Amino acid sequence: MTTVDSKQIAVARKSTAPSWDQICKSLVAGGVAGGLSRTAVAPLERLKILMQVQGNDKIYKGVWQGLLHMSKTEGMRGMMKGNWTNCVRIIPNSAMKFFTYEQLTRVIADHQRETTGSGQLTPVLRLLAGAGAGIVAMSATYPLDMVRGRLTVQEGRNVQYTGIIHAARTILREEGPLAFYKGWLPSVIGVVPYVGLNFGVYETLKHMLLAHYELRDERELSVPARLGCGAAAGTMGQTVAYPFDVARRRLQVSGWQGARELHSDHGSVVVYRGMVDCFVRTVREEGFKALFKGLWPNYLKVVPSIAIAFVCYEQVKELLGVEFRISE
Repeated sequence: MTTVDSKQIAVARKSTAPSWDQICKSLVAGGVAGGLSRTAVAPLERLKILMQVQGNDKIYKGVWQGLLHMSKTEGMRGMMKGNWTNCVRIIPNSAMKFFTYEQLTRVIADHQRETTGSGQLTPVLRLLAGAGAGIVAMSATYPLDMVRGRLTVQEGRNVQYTGIIHAARTILREEGPLAFYKGWLPSVIGVVPYVGLNFGVYETLKHMLLAHYELRDERELSVPARLGCGAAAGTMGQTVAYPFDVARRRLQVSGWQGARELHSDHGSVVVYRGMVDCFVRTVREEGFKALFKGLWPNYLKVVPSIAIAFVCYEQVKELLGVEFRISE
């Protein structure tokens, strides 16, 4: 490679690098998308977590029955319990996830141009970029997810935390700093196929639609078409990663007295020694289907949630005048 070629590549890379204004707008778009998409499905999110944590003595037996039970016993506030904490977590998580994905795809595309002469990303490369973005975003905001899980599960007379700060202080005092990362390992393992497939399938389906209808710009795709791509991506990603999500929730409430009514072992709160123990005990005591507890309300939640998040992100970026988009 000549010096001229190296300079041309360096200039090309510099020209594609986003400005600070674009970075800030992209982060804002990701945060707004995450907050709106999760708030829209907050009751289903709480029901999913309650169904994941409960043992064989089921209190929540189905979507409609579960929603009615929450409404009857705790009212609308109960149905939205944990949503504020979830938004506090999901806004930076979503912002970081979308932004990291775009930067990773830029780096990969630059590398592809250098080695193959084409910056086109394959479905596998999109999946890898999505997985990397998911790991970075999830790890950075995991303590908030831990606190949110505790606040979401507590109910009735077992209420132990009054809010985010009180919960964080109590967990730190009673269980130590490592408690904020309970369930982190299955989360890391689960986020690879989940977020990877979300981005990979969404982008690949859009690319296929562009080619099929001979469109030159993804902005020519209708909102319903993009919503459909997001729904398919969310369904596939969630199905593959769901058992790890169940393990994460159970590990988060492992040894916590607030979950005793939902799941107990001879009257005592369940304590897991780790991810493998959680999987083994869950399957042995409740059957293989227990790894998919809450999957149906989660489908009802994740399909619109992921679809709304992707489309909202792109629409907000367009409104803010951000020049780069996910697929570029």
